[in-house]
Amino acid sequence: MLVVLASLANAGTISGTVKGPDQAPVAGVFVQAQNAQTKMMVSVLSDRQGHYRVPNLPAGDYEVWARATGLKGDAPSRASVAADQTLAMDFAVAKAPVAWSELSLYQGGVLLPEGKGKKALFTKCFACHGFETRMAANAPHDETQWRALVDYMVQSMHFFLATVGQFNDQDETDVVQYLTDLFGPNSKLPDPTTLPKYADVKLGPFGDEAMKIVYVEYDMPGPNRMPWSAFPDKDGHYWIPYYGDANAIGRLDPKTGEVKEFKAPNIGTAAIHSAVPAQDGSVWFTEQGSNKIGRWDPGTQKITEFQDAYLPGKENTLGGGSKHTLRVAPNGDVWSTGGPLSRYNNETGKFTPVPEVPSAYGIALASDATVWFAEFTPQGEIGKIDPQTLHVTKWQVPTAKAFPRRIQIDSDGTVWFCEFVAGKLGHFDPKTERFTEYDLPGPEASPYALGIDRDHRIWFSSEHMDYVGRLDPATGKVTQYPVPQSENSMREFYLDDQGRMWFGSPSNNKVGYFYLAE
Repeated sequence: MLVVLASLANAGTISGTVKGPDQAPVAGVFVQAQNAQTKMMVSVLSDRQGHYRVPNLPAGDYEVWARATGLKGDAPSRASVAADQTLAMDFAVAKAPVAWSELSLYQGGVLLPEGKGKKALFTKCFACHGFETRMAANAPHDETQWRALVDYMVQSMHFFLATVGQFNDQDETDVVQYLTDLFGPNSKLPDPTTLPKYADVKLGPFGDEAMKIVYVEYDMPGPNRMPWSAFPDKDGHYWIPYYGDANAIGRLDPKTGEVKEFKAPNIGTAAIHSAVPAQDGSVWFTEQGSNKIGRWDPGTQKITEFQDAYLPGKENTLGGGSKHTLRVAPNGDVWSTGGPLSRYNNETGKFTPVPEVPSAYGIALASDATVWFAEFTPQGEIGKIDPQTLHVTKWQVPTAKAFPRRIQIDSDGTVWFCEFVAGKLGHFDPKTERFTEYDLPGPEASPYALGIDRDHRIWFSSEHMDYVGRLDPATGKVTQYPVPQSENSMREFYLDDQGRMWFGSPSNNKVGYFYLAE
């Protein structure tokens, strides 16, 4: 189990039942309670008896509501929760049309009509977000408005679209027209449930175990921060990289919900992809858009950036000259993936590239400081680097074109990694050099964020199908859990010292954690 939290001292609880128009209990409905002051939101699910329980609420005023795809509830209710109080609230829900913004990226790919711009949209534009929050939720826009929005993306994410995505002028014209047809004033998109293929792509139903998950989320202080993750420091704060053009890192105080932001000097989109505290209290981060790493100084609270050299002919691409995911070794060395994987020595101020790893995505440090990496390419391998000699050893993943992405080291020294395109989790034992692969549910499982809990169970997010999953390696069983909103876009998982799994949801502009309750 991920974790079972006892009730917090002086915490309140809201509990009750969710029923339909026929007074029958309804399972799988999210009941969400948001604190009016801190904006902290707790989301739980109703069980097969319709019962729900929102635990561990700090005393205060809340807005509470019930929601689920294809169901609508009443307007949010206000509730004042006192310390050690259990407040009873029942909810009624009724059937409602399914909005396109409630679907997953996988469902949209199947159900949205074919058109000239669809391929470019799904293959070149959806690396950082899908259509749900940025397009369907903001409709309708006319052609002029859609063109302005696409122009903004082309300019702000030029380092990605112009190289990795190869997004050209014709692609832009086609995408603008496609979006106008789908999400413009004259859209003729039907309720997706009326389409013949909807029954084939509907997610669920989820099992009883899935109803035990609890999500706690915090809003960002402004729009479009695109928080990529949330990494704990020794003082109980959580550091957040902003991937968009906000060019900042944030520090969350989970007790108050306050996020303090620190601006990076970079001009243009920095695309801060990873932010990790070091043992000395500093925070290091990567800038994919500018090929820099940065350091936040805990004394001055200022940021200094360090520019790495571009690779000739491969400027600002994942395959060359971009900083991606970062880890700080106990000796202070800063390792970052991208192209190529590199080491930065803070004392000498020098980057040392590792040319044998020209393109890497995930990175993890073993207890002996060995650097493990995953290559997110068609022929991608996993491997390790000796931090003293920089000697590289690689192993080919058994499944062809698996595209290994995130990688983690378990406390027993074994290696876990996501096979994003193959829809599998991979396990590698360095002692025996043996691979074991586990198939994941769904036609596009697309495992992205990856975490390991205290019981050696493996947690992952499904990028395309909008669920969180847990693999029990002892049995091979995978449990799927719903997420509180569509397009969860979780990129990294971090386990804190309380056993909570932290994440960022860039598309929904939130960070938070989840755990399993009794």
